Amino acid sequence: MSNINGKWQQENTYDAIVIGSGISGGWAAKELTEKGLKTLVLERGRMVKHITDYPTMNFNPWDLKYRDKVPPEEIEKHYQKQNRTGYTVRQGWKHWFVKDDEFPYTEVSRFDWIRGYHVGGRSIVWGRQSYRLSDLDFEANAKEGIGVDWPIRYKDIAPWYDYVEEFIGVSGQNEGLPQLPDGKFQPPMEMNCVELDVKEKVEAKFKDRKITIGRTAHLTSPTDLQKKLGRGKCQFRNLCMRGCPYGGYFSSNAATLKAAELTGNMTLRPNSIVHSIIYDPETKKAKGVRIMDAETRQEMEFYSKIIFVNASALNTTWILFNSANEQFPTGLGNSSDQLGRNVMDHHFKVGASGVSEGFEDRYYSGRRANGIYIPRFRNLGDAATRKKEFLRGYGYQGGASREGWSRLVAELGFGKGFKETLREPGQWRMGITAFGEMLPHPDNRVTLNKDVLDKYGMPTLTMDVKLRENELNMRKDMQEAAIEILEAAGLKDVHGYEADYAPGLGIHEMGTARMGRDPKTSVLNEWNQMHDVKNIFITDGACMTSAACQNPSLTYMALTARAANYAVEELKRQNL
Repeated sequence: MSNINGKWQQENTYDAIVIGSGISGGWAAKELTEKGLKTLVLERGRMVKHITDYPTMNFNPWDLKYRDKVPPEEIEKHYQKQNRTGYTVRQGWKHWFVKDDEFPYTEVSRFDWIRGYHVGGRSIVWGRQSYRLSDLDFEANAKEGIGVDWPIRYKDIAPWYDYVEEFIGVSGQNEGLPQLPDGKFQPPMEMNCVELDVKEKVEAKFKDRKITIGRTAHLTSPTDLQKKLGRGKCQFRNLCMRGCPYGGYFSSNAATLKAAELTGNMTLRPNSIVHSIIYDPETKKAKGVRIMDAETRQEMEFYSKIIFVNASALNTTWILFNSANEQFPTGLGNSSDQLGRNVMDHHFKVGASGVSEGFEDRYYSGRRANGIYIPRFRNLGDAATRKKEFLRGYGYQGGASREGWSRLVAELGFGKGFKETLREPGQWRMGITAFGEMLPHPDNRVTLNKDVLDKYGMPTLTMDVKLRENELNMRKDMQEAAIEILEAAGLKDVHGYEADYAPGLGIHEMGTARMGRDPKTSVLNEWNQMHDVKNIFITDGACMTSAACQNPSLTYMALTARAANYAVEELKRQNL
């Protein structure tokens, strides 16, 4: 029997294990396999093959049942929380999101947890906006006495931003702003006539406010490497959430997992729910993971020298909670008591919109899957930009377009005149929505709930996260400044708005296993390496020490590439 067990353990042993196949997990797989490590990638959800498994990628609107809507009774049964977003529950892409009744969670305060369990994870449906953090962001906690200090600065991650941008393909425009570092960009997408007009007028009025095209992970001029992976130029279909058959935008499926597969060093195992990490108290290292096969319900173990936990911020934390043992009774690697704390998201759904006149004879071609970006202009470190009501700042995303035929859906018109009216484009409108920074707070946290179980009989999470005074004060300014910007651009009928929002809705959850300098106050060191368990690395949103106001996925990717490089070097030195 011992010989059989020994053979089984040998067959299930790899150089590295990566938990999760989304944006950061895909990058871990690529980097580790390209550096020669035999790597097992464990994904809790089903297999999704690029192109083959995008079932609605080429559907016309009329090909979708119920005009792309989901019947109320189906929402009531499966998607009550997912439906809060207003966009995830659609016939065209509901298959990318979990069912709430199968994967429940408990809320002390409302938290909108948007999840997709399949190979590629949310990299198939992410917003693709790709911005660097700056030293303004990395230094803020230390300067203001908030949370803990980041253990890195911009110079530490800058070359990895370069590396990641060149691989994934980010189109954008360099602007020379210290609060939004420039990057390695493919040619920018074009602004339309109204956006250019607004840009000119706003920048003439406000010297501190720049309007640029969004920096987005869409190929506008594919490189030879990107073509080798089978990726092509963005076709301006704006059907991205269905999965892109052209590989025009970055996803794990189209890029990093493909690159890892080409090395011959990756074993990808879908339907593998990692529920705990195996800790060896003698070596004080992790030696492997325990999984449940989602199809057979069989328990299995896999072993490796290093483990990258990239299950997304909250699921990564869930795994560590569920890995509690005698040495770490409140969660693996939780000697600091920071695991699960400091949950952050970007708060948004605040902004303004207005009507532009004078461009009635102008239109645009295609459906650009991108908008404009107004970088942060509050609290930049000088008196002119300081707002005493709140710390940190926000940026705006938005754009201008002409209203279409749907503007008349509610009208009671009919006949020839009504049809002719529908052929004419509507008026130009422009809107901007702010994304604001949320400060880390120890009482914004998630905890393990052993009383509420998911469909596999596993514990779930309880969310206790809310906006606090700093965010609430910021939201007032986010709306006021949006109105000010659009009115300065000469738009008419400008109205501010603040729509329904709760943490999680930004889908940028982060901070639950933060990086820091001191093991007493943080979970990870400057290399995303667990203080307590040296051969575990976490590079998804859980690692974030502060949130900044920029979309964070580019930072996850850069941190992952950096940490993988360090891990391999440490293995070579026999330090792991």
